[in-house]
Amino acid sequence: MRRIVGGLAAVAAAGLAWGLAEAQAFTVRRHEVPVLPAGSRPVRVLHLSDLHLTPGQRRKVAWVRALASEQIDAVVTTGDNLAHPDAVPTALEALEPFLGLPGAFVFGSNDYHGPLPKNPLDYFGGPSRLRPKQEELPTEDLRAGLTAGGWVDLNNARGSLAAAGAVLDLVGVDDPHIGLDRMPEPAPLVDGASLRIGVAHAPYRRVLDEMAADGAELILAGHTHGGQVCVPFYGALVTNCDLDTSRASGLHGWPGVRPDSGGKGAYVHVSAGLGTSPYAPYRIACRPEATILTLVPEA
Repeated sequence: MRRIVGGLAAVAAAGLAWGLAEAQAFTVRRHEVPVLPAGSRPVRVLHLSDLHLTPGQRRKVAWVRALASEQIDAVVTTGDNLAHPDAVPTALEALEPFLGLPGAFVFGSNDYHGPLPKNPLDYFGGPSRLRPKQEELPTEDLRAGLTAGGWVDLNNARGSLAAAGAVLDLVGVDDPHIGLDRMPEPAPLVDGASLRIGVAHAPYRRVLDEMAADGAELILAGHTHGGQVCVPFYGALVTNCDLDTSRASGLHGWPGVRPDSGGKGAYVHVSAGLGTSPYAPYRIACRPEATILTLVPEA
């Protein structure tokens, strides 16, 4: 019995060590997305999500800032930047190299409320929910810092970016995970737009359907952490929303049909994100990531 208990303890310790190490193994993912009109030049969009920053995370800040060495044309962040009430300066420091670029953002629940300890097994019972004692975070300070850098606030709003000779029509919603999403009223593409991009923190199916029906050809989201603790060679076990686990991260097609699209759906990119809750600082078979999406002409 002692040998069995000792063996299980050794396996648990090895798993924890793996998870703690992998949570620091920051990775750049790259995808080409064929959504631009014929003859367009490529547009490189940096998709950031789920940084979950605390003031002491200097290595993560330095890694994000170093992404400025990539040839980025525009930046979109899909929320959950914060994990501490004093982390707004940290988040703005991490994003500062990109604030001069065309950019846009939406918020996630952890831009409004601080994290609390929770049992990881709770996620198998369905999407998490806010708790009464969760601390309010300085959301408006973060919003002010991002908009001062010229980024477009897409929380339940429309906007546009001009990047690399293309005009990107944007539609976004506030975090669906806590019921803040309100799809903006229908509107035509802004003048000269090459395509419409939808932006949300949590990729709930209703939101993906609404954005595809609104004409979005590409939808960006985060929230899932890619499952965070995955089974090697299998993948995610949970998504913390109603999205199927096969789409927990990466670039996928969405079956919602766009108007006047000949029956095509939208592309959906779900970022596995760069952080974790400070109370669960581990990842297994799911490295933290930032993604460079190169928009190219349709075939």
